[in-house]
Amino acid sequence: MSWFLLCVVTLIVGYFTYGTFITKIFGPKPQKATPAMSMNDGVDFVPLSDKKVYLIQLLNIAGLGPIFGPILGALYGPVAMLWIVFGCIFAGAVHDYFSGMLSVRANGASVPSVVGEHLGNFAKHFMNFFAVLLLMLVGVVFVLGPAKLLGSLSEMSVALWVGIIFAYYVLATVVPIDKIIGRFYPIFGALLVFMSVGLIIGLAVSDHSFYSQGLDFATNFHPTDLPLWPLLFITIACGAVSGFHATQSPLMARCMQNEKSGRFIFYGAMIGEGVIALIWCSLGLSFYESSDALNQTLANGGPAAVVHEVSTSLLGTVGGIMAVLGVIVLPVTSGDTAFRSARLIIADFLNIQQKPMVKRLMIAIPMFVVGFLITKAEFGVIWRYFGWANQTTAMIMLWAAAAYLIKRDKFHWVCTIPAMFMTAVTVTYLANAEIGFSLPMNIATMIGVGATVAATIGFFIGYKPNSQLIANEKQL
Repeated sequence: MSWFLLCVVTLIVGYFTYGTFITKIFGPKPQKATPAMSMNDGVDFVPLSDKKVYLIQLLNIAGLGPIFGPILGALYGPVAMLWIVFGCIFAGAVHDYFSGMLSVRANGASVPSVVGEHLGNFAKHFMNFFAVLLLMLVGVVFVLGPAKLLGSLSEMSVALWVGIIFAYYVLATVVPIDKIIGRFYPIFGALLVFMSVGLIIGLAVSDHSFYSQGLDFATNFHPTDLPLWPLLFITIACGAVSGFHATQSPLMARCMQNEKSGRFIFYGAMIGEGVIALIWCSLGLSFYESSDALNQTLANGGPAAVVHEVSTSLLGTVGGIMAVLGVIVLPVTSGDTAFRSARLIIADFLNIQQKPMVKRLMIAIPMFVVGFLITKAEFGVIWRYFGWANQTTAMIMLWAAAAYLIKRDKFHWVCTIPAMFMTAVTVTYLANAEIGFSLPMNIATMIGVGATVAATIGFFIGYKPNSQLIANEKQL
């Protein structure tokens, strides 16, 4: 328990120290009107209180990732917790802060427009396609996950639950953001926090010992000997660093009322997600006697089976059902905002006004038809593509943030270093994985490192301090 608490304290300290450092580098302007105040349209641009925006942001970004990912990551052993803590502080929360604040500065623009502004038109067009692809995969993953959990709690089929969740997604995607998301999601956020804390307390007072295999950070405990590099950094995405968050932050960039709230909303929500990831990683490391025992449960029913077994065992039948419902809230409330983000990205690209309901439906209905068809594919395959696409999006967003900083002669290394690391991770994974080129790991790693070196050299050749831009911003 002491190790878990130390990790949580480290995240909190990171928020107050490194989070403050990141904020000073960016330089928020409290006197500048945010898009919510200057572009209020009653649909997507709606001023909300900081507490509401924070809880909505937490629910938006905390889908199945900070639960399923850390459970799967626990197979590797306690080293997974180190990635959650340091990845969250130095990469994930930085990524989320800049994706949110750069959207605020760009009048609430979606991630492709933000990337395009700082990396060029080619990057913008690439991200238009890539972000919609990622959001569709996220939406599908976040339909199948809760549908399986709801199926385990009821006698209704998973297919029926998929239909019900999709019907809700259609509604939540097209109605004004303050009607459902702004009204109910803060309550769901509070439920999520309560249930997560309840589970870790349940573990502490149970007969299960924390970290049954010990705190050996040098050993890879994976029962099938899957390599730590780069798989751990793909497996645990949400909770450490996640490109999906870059697609969600603009939603709240259109609702926050003051730039000074950025650290609390964007950096802080990622720290909150890191705590959730730590809880589920600790449960995976402690509830089962070994990685083999955890892997057996995963083989019989996937991460959803682990969630159900752990929750009902630690909190009893009623408490377990409530905990599982709290877990179901996560993907459902991220899936709908994933489709909402996809709608807005498509609308921005096609220049389609979104205030009229009929124009929202013109985009939403075909999008959901495609999403439903994707659900027919194997869940494991969808998850692997989602993991790679997720981290690749994070990598691109971090390079965009680094470009923003270097052009303004600011300390860009806070974004450049994590961008370099994620480039090595994503390229190596694609070169090695079955969904990619299936190359041997040593060759895949050389390709990943080579791609990182090339990207870094290209970055410093293509982007330098812009004196005119610096002078213009000093006048604002």
